[in-house]
Amino acid sequence: MAGWAGWGAGPAGAGAAGGPSRWFLLVLLVGCVLVAAVLLADRHWVEGGVAGAGALYFGLRASGKLGGRGGDRL
Repeated sequence: MAGWAGWGAGPAGAGAAGGPSRWFLLVLLVGCVLVAAVLLADRHWVEGGVAGAGALYFGLRASGKLGGRGGDRL
């Protein structure tokens, strides 16, 4: 277990390479919008709202208005 201690934290941890690219965030945005549309069309309001919130989050990340450096690379 000692080999896992600190994994994902610090300067060499997860995100050390700069985070997700804008293309990846845009793919996630489109996926969330599609899932939200299907769920809302089937009258699954809560689940569709959660997927819509995910779309909002990924849209903000892709635009660079939220988060670190994720939205600055194509």
